[in-house]
Amino acid sequence: MSLLEVRDLHVEFGTRDGTAQAVRGIDFEVGAGETLAVLGESGSGKSVSAQAIMGILDMPPGRITGGEILFQGRNLLTMPPEERRRVRGAHLAMIFQDALSALNPVLTVGYQLGEMYRVHQGASRREARAKAVELMERVRIPGAAQRVGDFPHQFSGGMRQRIMIAMALALEPDLIIADEPTTALDVTVQAQVMDLLAELQREYNMGLILITHDLGVVADVADKIAVMYAGRIVETAPVRELYRQPAHPYTKGLLDSIPRLDRKGQELYAIRGLPPSLLAIPEGCSFNPRCPMAREYCRTEDPPLYDVAAERASACHFWREMFDAR
Repeated sequence: MSLLEVRDLHVEFGTRDGTAQAVRGIDFEVGAGETLAVLGESGSGKSVSAQAIMGILDMPPGRITGGEILFQGRNLLTMPPEERRRVRGAHLAMIFQDALSALNPVLTVGYQLGEMYRVHQGASRREARAKAVELMERVRIPGAAQRVGDFPHQFSGGMRQRIMIAMALALEPDLIIADEPTTALDVTVQAQVMDLLAELQREYNMGLILITHDLGVVADVADKIAVMYAGRIVETAPVRELYRQPAHPYTKGLLDSIPRLDRKGQELYAIRGLPPSLLAIPEGCSFNPRCPMAREYCRTEDPPLYDVAAERASACHFWREMFDAR
């Protein structure tokens, strides 16, 4: 049985100008010890999907209009609020994109880390502080015992991200959602954070959903990839298969836009145009205004997610042509 299974999830936001369709019927699953990378440009619905899973979506203006989120076989969407709160943190945790905004600036990191143990396990303040030091040491923050009383602004960006990882790991959850965990970090620190996540995942046999727009970040850590565009998943594949031969023009565009050493001096490829407004998604295939393969049929018929190979799917009418071109 999958650890997490999302079925036909729909999320909308009510605005002054109309209804924004942020998530339009996505399906995916994650098993214990498995890493799923969710890729896509800003506004594709990645973070909204994660918030819906965690139960932290602002409602209103957001609303979940359909689907199921099954965690260890139980539907989170029909779970009583108090029961869902007990699941969150103890079994299901999230690492947020901006650690400085996610951490409370007027509370010490030790207090914030220890809160997990005080709330969920009834630990005393002294016990919670000791646990906080252990967590900081576990994520390799130097001088943890001396720094447990420091405030978030006294740490570097990389150290704050490690604190966020420590907070997510506090109660040894079964699944962690990492939303752009390396944003605004330099390349060396990015690698350190990703290596730490991978090591802790192996140690605890956790499931991991890694949300990112950077294909380079996931190449060595993900088992499978789901590519999102305009609120839909447009391609799913094992990571090596997707890098070797994409089955959707959008995925190919993302791969072609990665800088390569063997193309030094050449102009970097860019996908033309901009993502569509979620208030006015184009008819037919939502990618058709930007797609180099688009034909008249693409402008009228919205493609389903075709099964193209074992563990592979593509929402493109002409995926066979992409396979034949290799």
